[in-house]
Amino acid sequence: MFVLDPATGLDALVRALVDDGYRVVGPLVRDGVIVYDDVRSGDDLPKGVTVEQSAGRWRLTIDDRPTRFSWTPGADSWKRFVFPAHQEVLRVRHVDGSFATTRPPSPDRPLALLGARDCETRALGVLDRVLIDPDHPDPRYAERRADTFVVAVTCGQPSATCWCTSMGGGPRPREGFDILLTEVTTGVHRLIAEPGSERGSALLARVGIAPATDEDHADVEAVADAATSSMPARLPGADIPTLLAGMHHPHWDEVAARCLSCANCTMVCPTCFCSTLSDTAALGADHAAGAETVRVQEWASCFQLDHSNLAGHPVRATTMSRYRQWLTHKLQTWPEQFGTLGCVGCGRCTTWCPAGIDLVEEAAVLIGAGAQGGTP
Repeated sequence: MFVLDPATGLDALVRALVDDGYRVVGPLVRDGVIVYDDVRSGDDLPKGVTVEQSAGRWRLTIDDRPTRFSWTPGADSWKRFVFPAHQEVLRVRHVDGSFATTRPPSPDRPLALLGARDCETRALGVLDRVLIDPDHPDPRYAERRADTFVVAVTCGQPSATCWCTSMGGGPRPREGFDILLTEVTTGVHRLIAEPGSERGSALLARVGIAPATDEDHADVEAVADAATSSMPARLPGADIPTLLAGMHHPHWDEVAARCLSCANCTMVCPTCFCSTLSDTAALGADHAAGAETVRVQEWASCFQLDHSNLAGHPVRATTMSRYRQWLTHKLQTWPEQFGTLGCVGCGRCTTWCPAGIDLVEEAAVLIGAGAQGGTP
């Protein structure tokens, strides 16, 4: 481990990544929320920012503290940089009595993600498992993920909606990063940097670091322990698939009565990957020389009525059936498909639900019913 000066070290880190040819993306305060976007210096990053989250509520405050990572993420996630909400897939052009196909160019720079929490590094791992599957890879996703440099951060101040400890995670990331930063606010304010790869070690050697002391090591553990204590396990993560299997219970109807089917939960989820493809051609130009058809891929949601259309009719015509599909896919059937749960416990779905529906509370009711034999 090494000590990084929070006043100058972050700027040196950003500039070193830029010099190495990365597109550096990190947290910014914009319109009263935390968003992820391009950063050009350490001064772009939030300072003295804290966040209050609860069901249907997200509020940001700024004070004069020097802290740089005391916030928790907003609705934005790294997903949109590797799996954009709207992306062109190809163009088909009518040329000389035949058709020519062109695809968008590959990214000109690899990504460097600055400030990723454990739930977010694990979410990227979930997407990798789904979208870089060797049998059915998504080439556009694979291109964007290639050579991604991840600067992760220990989550020192979790929000009330955070529950990563129930899903096999925790405040301190264990893998999926090149550099891990832990912000220590007791005593001298400092950032403790831990390399997670050879290129992470090489980059740290260039940004002005000092070896960590035994006190620094102890403070890192203390930050993670305190954050863990603030997030008691709320669900039995490993046992959830078994407890929810075949669950039929009146509570599905009760939560559906509150659900708006707005799809907010799936749009902010860092692991949801449903999408739809559409082709658009110029009207009246189907056979004209030079006419183009453009294929676009966009995010979709299992809460959309037409998402389950078969033979012109939706399989899941009710809000209850769509909510049940979403929750059970995330927590029950995902492991059978992909070998991991589809939820990382980030709490976004709860925070950004306009009806204030807490996935954990609803799942707990159903799991409790399952432990008692359920209701046929």
